[in-house]
Amino acid sequence: MLYFLLAVLFTVALYMIMRAYPRYKVNSFHAVVFNYYSCVVTGLFLTPDLKSFQEIQWDSEGTILTLALGTLFVIAFMSIGLTAQKVSVTAASLAGNMSLVIPVLFGLFIFKNTNKDFTLLNYAGLVIALAALALGAIQKQQKTTEFEDGQPLRVSFFSYAWLLPVFTFMASGTNNTLINYLTMSYYRPEQTTLFMIIACSGAILIGTLVLLYKIIFGGEKLELRSVIGGLILGVPNFLSLYFLLLALGSFGNSAAFVFPIYNILSMLVSSFAAWVLYKEKLNNLNRLGLALAVVAIILISYQELGF
Repeated sequence: MLYFLLAVLFTVALYMIMRAYPRYKVNSFHAVVFNYYSCVVTGLFLTPDLKSFQEIQWDSEGTILTLALGTLFVIAFMSIGLTAQKVSVTAASLAGNMSLVIPVLFGLFIFKNTNKDFTLLNYAGLVIALAALALGAIQKQQKTTEFEDGQPLRVSFFSYAWLLPVFTFMASGTNNTLINYLTMSYYRPEQTTLFMIIACSGAILIGTLVLLYKIIFGGEKLELRSVIGGLILGVPNFLSLYFLLLALGSFGNSAAFVFPIYNILSMLVSSFAAWVLYKEKLNNLNRLGLALAVVAIILISYQELGF
């Protein structure tokens, strides 16, 4: 359970850091790229024997797939950041945590690495999780009318920002599924940091290439605040996944057990932290979505929770 708690703590920390980026005028993409440099350094400190890197076969299937995973790291992390900034931390957390549906389904029907038989209640939890995501993503806006020469221009009731949580849901779910597959298929339990460093190296490669393109051809300016913001973010980012993988390994890579417990804790704590630190308020549909998310995760993992 210690691994779960540490994973939750660092997950909430990275949500809060990314939520603060607009306040300090940090470029999110620039920060995400440099966050992976910090991830690699953090991983090197946690690697007990650096000689293990001599075992890496860079042309092997497992290594190439892990490097490619780095591209999805960047995409998923950017979507989380944009959702936290433009919608809310709660919506980002709901989307990320409800994405457990994807690795759970793959764990059940593709990888077949679950340590239990799913019941009707478990499957009901998966369906409710999708409903919770939809409700949590809805962002109501106050009715506003803009005028030009005395004529109304626009009346807005709902925001299309719900697309961001949906994309976050898909990206995070795919990301977690591939992490589970790669660690199960190509790496031993003691190679957790090795796997993460390789994946983060892939993220550095693709992220740096895109960043250079934006600077050289797009005229973007790299500012020190974005570099610092990314380096700070990299520590909790690496540690959140590091402890999540340790928790996953402790329970036989059973995604059906690990992800629900981790997700329910990080979702509730991040919502509370956003309320305390950023005064984020939830509308009634968001509150219903959060409540349904709790119900969904309990139904998915009620056997392990002792109900």
